[in-house]
Amino acid sequence: QVQLVESGGGLVQAGGSLRLSCAASGRTFSIYRMAWFRQVPGKEREFVAAISRNGYYTYYTDSVKGRFTISRDNAKNTVYLQMNSLKPEDTAVYYCATDSSGIAWGTSAFVAAPGKYDYWGQGTQVTVSS
Repeated sequence: QVQLVESGGGLVQAGGSLRLSCAASGRTFSIYRMAWFRQVPGKEREFVAAISRNGYYTYYTDSVKGRFTISRDNAKNTVYLQMNSLKPEDTAVYYCATDSSGIAWGTSAFVAAPGKYDYWGQGTQVTVSS
């Protein structure tokens, strides 16, 4: 089993920044890809960014490219999401996810699919005021 705990959410004005963290515990040796998703009430969970185990590969949804940066520290079993130039439409609950299947990476459609991740955190609220 893998446990994921997100932190760093909060209320920020438009144009501001936040840094989300996701700490993994348990069978961390089985963790390969890690990703961030977000969800607003009444909508499907949306892919935000993903990173490979060694950090060499990253992928972002178009709406956050150039503003968000995903990174990881494997020594700390932690993945980060640095969010800059935040917009009101970034308001959502942000979830960390990982996959223990051993598949290191794949196509953009593959790494962005929620169904390809089997462990999820509890989520952290990000609210951006206009």
